[in-house]
Amino acid sequence: MKSPCIDICVFDGRTGWCEGCGRTKDEIRAWKKSQPHQQRRIESDLPRRLAKLAPTAKLIRPDQ
Repeated sequence: MKSPCIDICVFDGRTGWCEGCGRTKDEIRAWKKSQPHQQRRIESDLPRRLAKLAPTAKLIRPDQ
């Protein structure tokens, strides 16, 4: 599965989520070694995370 990274690596201090892709640093580090079902679980939660960050995020995803 392709990484959801969009090369905007700025982390929210409150949640620890990347404001570009929505993953945590640990999730980013482990992505390539993660099983497909783990990647799908993370990826399915990213829209919720990014929506929660949106009101305070400094950056906007270019595809949205």
